[in-house]
Amino acid sequence: MSVEEPVLDRVNEIITTSSVVGTRLIAIDGPAGSGKTTLAKAVASRFDAPVVEIDDFFCGNSLHSWWPRFETQVVAPLLRGEDALYQVRDWRGDEFGDGLRGEKRTRWAPVIVIEGVTSSHRALAASLACRIWVEAPPAQRLARGIARDGESHRELWRRYMAEEAVFFAEDRTRERADLILDTSDRRL
Repeated sequence: MSVEEPVLDRVNEIITTSSVVGTRLIAIDGPAGSGKTTLAKAVASRFDAPVVEIDDFFCGNSLHSWWPRFETQVVAPLLRGEDALYQVRDWRGDEFGDGLRGEKRTRWAPVIVIEGVTSSHRALAASLACRIWVEAPPAQRLARGIARDGESHRELWRRYMAEEAVFFAEDRTRERADLILDTSDRRL
């Protein structure tokens, strides 16, 4: 999947005209398997921006429980113009739990990309200079997830897709987006 220049130009236009002052946080949100990581890499490259991955925070089977840690360890320092030092999720040692392993530092920069499911959460929405929603049909997202994680994760993916659909409907995430991208044709 490649990211076309007009998409990056549109992101630049949004963050340039945003009413948010100070650090420009760009959230790239949407359901799992939709293409958020690919877009985040391209946006980060265009703006020489660090990327904070929500996967470093997501714990267990909850789309809510880790938000206080994310806000305290990442959002608050970055908005103050400081680097963020945060605990990282232990995916290898505790794949289905909420264990943490080590720390990661994200340097402060004028533009910072936050990538992952729930990254434009209602609690953070007012601090974001740009909210991007990335979507693709469920069957295509499931196929992408199985290709990445293996057939053994098929039922986990199905359950998770149902849970995130409920979360997004309650949070009204897509409705707040400044830009909506459909990756079903594998191009952005």
